[in-house]
Amino acid sequence: MPNITVIDRSGNARDVQADNGLSLMEVIRDNGFDELLALCGGCCSCATCHVYVAPEFSANLPAMSEDENDLLDSTDNRNDQSRLSCQIPVTDALEGVQVTIAPED
Repeated sequence: MPNITVIDRSGNARDVQADNGLSLMEVIRDNGFDELLALCGGCCSCATCHVYVAPEFSANLPAMSEDENDLLDSTDNRNDQSRLSCQIPVTDALEGVQVTIAPED
């Protein structure tokens, strides 16, 4: 059960415990971060669970799918650390990861 740090849009950081097997989106949403809308529920059909993952954890993440890449292209706030949190499964490799909820488009 890795610990992750979530930074909300106001810049407030909070550490939460994440259950292995859930998506990062589920963990963020289930811990009360209401600004992460996740409108499609994790189906990779919107970009409302857009987060920035600390660059030092890039190697610990699964490769980005073409669908995820296309959805991120539709956002105004994409950067090199952009990912859809619904596409990141929680594993022990995420211990200590810091994610920032991206601004709303």
